[in-house]
Amino acid sequence: MIGFLRGRLVATQPPVLWLDVQGVGYEIEAPMTTFYDLPASGEEVTLHTHLLVREDAQILFGFLRARDRQLFRDLIRISGVGARLALAVLSAMTAETFVSCVAAGDSAALVRIPGIGRKTAQRLLVELKDRLDGWEADAGAAPVVGSGDTPRRVAPVEEAVTALMALGYKAPEASRLVRAVAAEDLGVEEIIRRALQAATG
Repeated sequence: MIGFLRGRLVATQPPVLWLDVQGVGYEIEAPMTTFYDLPASGEEVTLHTHLLVREDAQILFGFLRARDRQLFRDLIRISGVGARLALAVLSAMTAETFVSCVAAGDSAALVRIPGIGRKTAQRLLVELKDRLDGWEADAGAAPVVGSGDTPRRVAPVEEAVTALMALGYKAPEASRLVRAVAAEDLGVEEIIRRALQAATG
């Protein structure tokens, strides 16, 4: 199991980022809560990782905070909750906010996340309530990168729409959310942040 990776951030194209670890390029999927706090491309970053092995793929997920990875692991242990849905949860809200929702039994906040219906929200509340009791609130589809290659940069609006679709939003809804908050001076991460806040607020 790969527990963590430390390397140079090569490029980002949410929900995927590329990390150069001593000349080896890792393609990593991450929630938007990790993208918001990443350093600039070219700088060093350490990510807590989870390797998901399936019959048809091996997918590496990365998180800036260890508790985000722990919540991801807690979520995917629940029947009917896969990695994509867990990633959507951690993109829509911080781990602390999610834990607060569970503690308060706030299913309404959970059903606003794409892919979570009322039954799934109730199952999350029931199965995670005891498991998350010990948590204390703290403050605070992409191209493969080959040798010398970098991901194709696209317009921030298009990239944001693609990222929301990867998180489970339908194309029309993703486009509507992004265009409602997009502005010329905003980067893709900030557009996604505002779109998710509008969707789940």
